[in-house]
Amino acid sequence: MTTTPQTLDITELRKSARQRMEEGAVTLGYSADRKAVIAMLNDSLATELVCVLRYRRHHFMASGIHSHATAAEFLVHSNEEQGHADQLAERIVQLGGEPDFSPDSLTKRSHAEYVEGATLTDMIRENLVAERIAIDSYRHAIESLGNDDPTTRRLLESILAVEEEHADELADLLTQVPAKSS
Repeated sequence: MTTTPQTLDITELRKSARQRMEEGAVTLGYSADRKAVIAMLNDSLATELVCVLRYRRHHFMASGIHSHATAAEFLVHSNEEQGHADQLAERIVQLGGEPDFSPDSLTKRSHAEYVEGATLTDMIRENLVAERIAIDSYRHAIESLGNDDPTTRRLLESILAVEEEHADELADLLTQVPAKSS
């Protein structure tokens, strides 16, 4: 059975676009619960910021014979997580919300934990755990959004792809660094 696309009422579209202009990109066609989406994005923002900080610490604290390449990878991941945080903050603002950068609540809102790790192997493991948490958190958020907010869904899908790359790279690093490496 073929479906015929509905004809768009241009007059109504133009009228609707002029209504509530202060809402910016959020039009009458936006069907997600905006407050819930903003809260979810702020939790994701907290998760990314905690990951930035953990990766930065690990970058500077990595030591031992295998540390140089691993520390460099930690820095790359930290920078990419910062990029994710920036994208999430931008989307929160587009939806009419305010990004929550409060240091007082970051670890409470973050899905991932901030674990320092004593050895290089510990650091890799803690970052891998955090990436796996982020992967499942983003998958859940994407499923929850469905088709109600395709822009946010696409953003989260692009971040999810990078988080999966990070997890794969960290899993590879675990096979290259001796278990007792500090």
